[in-house]
Amino acid sequence: MIDKTALTAFIEKQLEGTDLYLVELAVTSGNDIKVEIDSDTSVDIDQCVKLTREIEDEFDRDVEDYELEIGSSGITSPFKVKRQYVKNIGNDVEVLTKDGKKLKGMLKSADDQGFTIVTEEKVKPEGARRPVVEKVETTFPYGDVKYTKYLLQF
Repeated sequence: MIDKTALTAFIEKQLEGTDLYLVELAVTSGNDIKVEIDSDTSVDIDQCVKLTREIEDEFDRDVEDYELEIGSSGITSPFKVKRQYVKNIGNDVEVLTKDGKKLKGMLKSADDQGFTIVTEEKVKPEGARRPVVEKVETTFPYGDVKYTKYLLQF
């Protein structure tokens, strides 16, 4: 089986100095390798082809046969690494909490501990006839959500 640690280190070295980064690497017992990359700007097919060739040059298929798939993180895919959160600061996101609550709002910040979104909630102030919309900030540790993803709106 392909050494996942060595492959991870190799991929990260190849992506050094670019705005590309490794999101996920999966290696099955049958040597099916799936590499998911993302970028602070965009990922194009040529970058995926280049990385494929670099991996194939380093990890000889004659020594150990494997199936290799490299792709970019989809626009509607859940965020998997902190850098994806940082990339999307200022964008609208959808968050599904572990208790099943779905929130939609603007991603305000992200750091090593978690991220903050700003949502709009209707609140009826005491003595008022009508509710008003207030902006509410909510901070989540990364482990407290099932997923966070870019909110694609038309």
